[in-house]
Amino acid sequence: MYKVGFITLGCKVNIYESNALEQELVNNGFSIIEPSKYCDVFVINTCSVTNTADQKSRQMVSKARRLNPNALVCVIGCYVQTAKENAMKLDADIIMGNGNKLELVDLIKEKLKDRGDKVFEIMDIMKHKEYENLEVTTYDHARAFVKIEDGCNQFCSYCIIPFARGPIRSKKADDVILELKRITEMGFNEVVLAGIHTGKYNDNGVKLSQLIDRILTEVPALKRLRLSSIEMNEIDDRIISQMRESKVMANHLHIPLQTGNDKILKLMNRPYDTKMFMDKIREIRSVRPDIAITTDVIVGFPYETDEDFLATKQFIKDVNFAGLHVFPYSKRNGTKAADMPQINGIIKKLRAKELIELSNELEDKYYESFVGKEVEVIFEQRDSEGLLEGHSTNYILVHVATDLDLVKENHLVKLTKYENKIMYGELVDEE
Repeated sequence: MYKVGFITLGCKVNIYESNALEQELVNNGFSIIEPSKYCDVFVINTCSVTNTADQKSRQMVSKARRLNPNALVCVIGCYVQTAKENAMKLDADIIMGNGNKLELVDLIKEKLKDRGDKVFEIMDIMKHKEYENLEVTTYDHARAFVKIEDGCNQFCSYCIIPFARGPIRSKKADDVILELKRITEMGFNEVVLAGIHTGKYNDNGVKLSQLIDRILTEVPALKRLRLSSIEMNEIDDRIISQMRESKVMANHLHIPLQTGNDKILKLMNRPYDTKMFMDKIREIRSVRPDIAITTDVIVGFPYETDEDFLATKQFIKDVNFAGLHVFPYSKRNGTKAADMPQINGIIKKLRAKELIELSNELEDKYYESFVGKEVEVIFEQRDSEGLLEGHSTNYILVHVATDLDLVKENHLVKLTKYENKIMYGELVDEE
């Protein structure tokens, strides 16, 4: 039995697709192990969201070859799709982009019989219209992810992902419902809907809010539904109503901001300004006052002055996010921003450091506001100290001392202490 090791970089969609490919390989007689010198096959599922991601993707190919020089090395995904010429020079046997990953299993089987020349499978993703229905049937964690959408049509001026993933394609709504029913039958209480541009989900007119309506109605066993990320302008009135009416909707939204300055938002080709963003935040909080709202912020974008950065910092404080993902701007060749005047790297790092410190302050403030309150927690695993840990509906990671095996279960927990970035709690319903 051939042993296969996966190395997956990047987003939740990549993780989902790797899991689906692992299962397809198992179905074809392979075994999946941790990447090591004992692997007969390596699959590196690459990322290209930043230059650092590109570099790491290349490094993982070299690492696989060092671990076992005789192994079959397969490189797939976004880096291959966006850097075709460089990808084709990699020391790999199979080099494949996006859109046709299910073909990988047959290619591996063929190459194990006859190593021969390199295999290149890089389609014109910009012309790809079909949703590739990779589907996960087993899960390693207590929270299940379901990919419902692929591709992006936004073309933000800094972003290479539309060129890596192609136009928007959506999973059939009926297939989403069937997958969620199967997941809940397996005992999972929480599902995260994921995609490259999740808020643009559209299956023949069934939009995201309508899909959520179906999930809430047709999958009654589901305890918690979480959105991985959604743009501000895609949170429509129906989603607001769903948050008002259903406790199944997680009390957490990740809404990318990118910058809190209207001049830079326009240069980024973002579809909103700061007033629209703040108005939407107020609307959400009118139905969920204690919701955790987290965000992405890019610093050091071309033309960003010190004053622009300070405006962004103040806007972040005004919104009062529960936490930030901070990224120094990364120049991506082929995007509009790559042709704009670039900002010094040291300035970008200093601005990123300043916002990371602010993020820590905002997160501490949000967590501390919940000490003494009761929240529902779905437990996921035991931490290094043996405490049971899981996330609340508003994505607070909670640690509880108990000998009970409650993984995947939903329990009421009283939050007792927040110390050194760790939230502790005790079971309310232990008896």
